[in-house]
Amino acid sequence: MLNYATVGTNDPARAAAFYEALLGDFGWQTIMASPNGGRTFAHASGSMLGVVPPRDGGPATAGNGTMLGFAVGSIEAVSAFHAKAMALGGTDEGAPGNRGNDETPFYFGYLRDLDGNKLCAYFIPPRG
Repeated sequence: MLNYATVGTNDPARAAAFYEALLGDFGWQTIMASPNGGRTFAHASGSMLGVVPPRDGGPATAGNGTMLGFAVGSIEAVSAFHAKAMALGGTDEGAPGNRGNDETPFYFGYLRDLDGNKLCAYFIPPRG
């Protein structure tokens, strides 16, 4: 089970403000501020996210093919997550909507943060 991920940033203060505002609405909290300006966020589910400058001192770049997915509790929450990220200066990478088919009615919204890291908010309804 994956519980922790890290994304790089070239502007820790700007990234911290983006993620605090975005994730705070979905139950995430800052649990640690790094001496280099980065932040670590945690959710009650046990998941954690680090937003930090690269340790090697080089520039942070968004990974080609890398994406972080945030499970949210409803279709409305996917739309709210995406809208909040856009309002905070994120970039649209795929508007919230159904993905899959009638048997797999997944609802996803895609975006990039201020450093170009790709994020996804998603909701997969329980099978019943």
